[in-house]
Amino acid sequence: MSPTEVLSKLKENASKKTQDTLDSIFEICIEQKERGLEDFSIATIAKLGRKRGVPQAQSIRNKSGEPYRALLKAFSDASPKKVKLETPKKDEDWIDEIPNPKHKLLIRIMASELKTANQKLREILPPNLRIDVYDHKSQPEPSCKLSELERRALEYLTSENFQKKWNIKPTEFDEYEDERGEVIFKVGTLSAIKKALDNM
Repeated sequence: MSPTEVLSKLKENASKKTQDTLDSIFEICIEQKERGLEDFSIATIAKLGRKRGVPQAQSIRNKSGEPYRALLKAFSDASPKKVKLETPKKDEDWIDEIPNPKHKLLIRIMASELKTANQKLREILPPNLRIDVYDHKSQPEPSCKLSELERRALEYLTSENFQKKWNIKPTEFDEYEDERGEVIFKVGTLSAIKKALDNM
């Protein structure tokens, strides 16, 4: 039943005073909805209706306040239910399951140090960077070496001819900028090309 239907039902055979009180509670609940509030608790409605003939909270909780509680419940039941969102688990939540307090503390310290180290690594290394490590005794695989054509192409990018042709110049940050000062090749481009030439 809607709050309006409940109000009508409750007012049947009720005293004039009870009917007036029900009307006051109904009006206050409607005002709550118009404010966008879904708080129809006994304490809130009693406080808001103190000067409008609504009994105190304790009186509404008593046996004589049963019709008032029924009307408040009708409003509460008609309110849209909030979906309770599950709090996503943190990576460290499993640590709380360790029974030994000393072990738990040590593992928290280690987890914190690991997190700090990973953050530093992410700052230093760009994402998805592949790092191949070769010992000095063995040579890199042929597929990692630059062909002569590839080497000349990279050398041309660092040459004065390339700079003059496109009217660009290198900066102290190993980037190329045009005559308007706009960056053409990002920071570190030239040093990256030179390292590639030296190591492949």
